[in-house]
Amino acid sequence: MSTPVDDELWSAIGDPTRRTLIDLLLASGPSTATSLSAGLPLTRQAVSKHLAVLDRVGLVHAEPAGRERRYHVDEAQLARAAAQLASVGATWDARLRRIKRIAEAIERSRNNTEGE
Repeated sequence: MSTPVDDELWSAIGDPTRRTLIDLLLASGPSTATSLSAGLPLTRQAVSKHLAVLDRVGLVHAEPAGRERRYHVDEAQLARAAAQLASVGATWDARLRRIKRIAEAIERSRNNTEGE
């Protein structure tokens, strides 16, 4: 049985900037929008907007840190996303194997017909 796919989660992950932010948070640990934007060609405001999307789907969570918020990755939600991706991959692998078997059967049938 396949894992249900959360389209909102994958829409959030689908953006390359948001994937970069997740990578940075995983590599460096909890960070603020200001510290994250320092290493990117984005403003703090743009980074904040991307982090808000990730927060809305539960991939990151924020805690107050003075006048800013410190974001960290929710590893359980990230694991859920990875499980969904693995499930989708397994489903497509099975579909592609079926297509290959059908194509091979058609090819064998053609070869047998041509040989008559």
